[in-house]
Amino acid sequence: MDVRRRQPVSVRSIKANPNGKSLGGVNGDVHDPIKASDALPLPLYLANAVFFGVFFSVVYFLLTRWREKIRTSTPLHVVTLSEIAAIVTFLGSFIYLLGFFGIDFVQGFIARPGHDNEWDAEDDIIVKDDARAVPCGAAVDCAPPVVASPKPKVPVPSPLSSEEDEEIIKSVVAGAIPSYTLESRLGDCKRAAAIRREVLQRMTGRSLDGLPLEGLDYESILGQCCEMAVGYVQIPVGIAGPLLLDGREYSIPMATTEGCLVASTNRGCKAIYASGGATSVLLRDAMTRAPVVRFGNAKRAAELMLFLDNPLNFDTLSVVFNKTTRFGRLQSIKCAIAGKNLYIRFSCSTGDAMGMNMISKGVQNVLDFLQTDFPDMETIGLSGNYCADKKPAAVNWIEGRGKSVVCEAIIKEEVVKKVLKTNVAALVELNMLKNLTGSAMAGALGGFNAHASNIVSAVYIATGQDPAQNVESSHCITMMEAVNNGKDLHISVTMPSIEVGTVGGGTQLASQSACLNLLGVKGASKESPGMNARQLAAIVAGSVLAGELSVMSAIAAGQLVSSHMKYNRSSKDVSKA
Repeated sequence: MDVRRRQPVSVRSIKANPNGKSLGGVNGDVHDPIKASDALPLPLYLANAVFFGVFFSVVYFLLTRWREKIRTSTPLHVVTLSEIAAIVTFLGSFIYLLGFFGIDFVQGFIARPGHDNEWDAEDDIIVKDDARAVPCGAAVDCAPPVVASPKPKVPVPSPLSSEEDEEIIKSVVAGAIPSYTLESRLGDCKRAAAIRREVLQRMTGRSLDGLPLEGLDYESILGQCCEMAVGYVQIPVGIAGPLLLDGREYSIPMATTEGCLVASTNRGCKAIYASGGATSVLLRDAMTRAPVVRFGNAKRAAELMLFLDNPLNFDTLSVVFNKTTRFGRLQSIKCAIAGKNLYIRFSCSTGDAMGMNMISKGVQNVLDFLQTDFPDMETIGLSGNYCADKKPAAVNWIEGRGKSVVCEAIIKEEVVKKVLKTNVAALVELNMLKNLTGSAMAGALGGFNAHASNIVSAVYIATGQDPAQNVESSHCITMMEAVNNGKDLHISVTMPSIEVGTVGGGTQLASQSACLNLLGVKGASKESPGMNARQLAAIVAGSVLAGELSVMSAIAAGQLVSSHMKYNRSSKDVSKA
């Protein structure tokens, strides 16, 4: 493509060579074929830049206008004078760009010589017709003429994927293709998400520009984490620590949008570290599932309850339960009757998995086994809410669910004063009146703490746990007591139902897996099944301990508002927004 600016010349004659091919000439000289770009008043690259800018500006203007019409239900065929001018400009710039790039590209492609003897023939033509009256000058283009070779057939390009996607989008909008079938139809999860995203924008008239699409492995979430994907939400991850727990240091990943939370937890970790660290104790490790079954009368329900309570039958039921899983082991069965309905609460260990699917399979197997001896038993639901999952419940507070952990530390007097900016007596009094008495006055269920759920939620999201299980996992009672003649502070958190796992679910995603790896509990434990999940539960409890210590100190010192104004408020002047 010639990008040089040429001197204007006049065309006087066009000679025909002996082979019948015409050559453009100036004053009878052999010359390049005249190009349309020679007549442009600007250098070619500037002209291209101008038309490119005009083309995309007009396209943006028209798309903006049409989107506004769609939102306001204005007919698209009703156009203003400015829109007419824009359409005309669009057509003109499009024709120029198409002529310049499209035609020139095709011509260059089909004019490519195919054999060496064609170049020899062209040399002969140049020698015979080279009858220049003057030598080549700077103002005359002396390049040899290009003789076009026979034009081969141009192959028809295959339809672009964008055209295919457009047809699929229209079909989904029309209801011909269900949106949830895109992954199986296309075999490309990312493409399915992009198409579904565009469908959603067209059907709602709302933009999803701020919701990222790139950067997520959509194959990894298929059938495991999320259906009908259209993107993902970005949540910042901060690090608190190191937390010195049971003689080991941990950097705690916390995914949150609440300013001051990570900073506060980090201060608590610092105080614990300076005082020699914290220790944890695992009390129980058992996930629960409680189906509800119904009989014709209360007597039959009581008979099944007595059968399940009999220790002689437990071993048989354990075998039936345990053969559905390699890691799950039935631990206990507890029953509760409501009329002719029986609620059966199964408890089992689940290895390094959180274990809801594992225990559900085992429970279903036991129910099928019991149907033989109790054919009149009707299973109403595999979960009868006596479990209890993702709801505040006294049964979890008393009996526990998942991992039951106690974590404690003794904070030295000088650390309380220098790091936490308060004193032991003030903390003990505040804890009694706020976390204990205040929560009792509010009728709290498992909420005898300052903000345990803040830390639990942040760690859960960062490590791929089920955020909804924050409800029962945040059950916590925070205790504070002056020790060593009132000089030091003993603080503890008791959390009876921490539900965590290091395999399955969201733990398999790249970001969450990286956070688990940071804690040293990624995947299943090779040394002892379940050890990684138990260690993660202890880390959660230790993080809550740090968070409780810091926020209670801030309240006792009157710094809660000032710290949130510093870390949890935007610096923008909202009065000018």
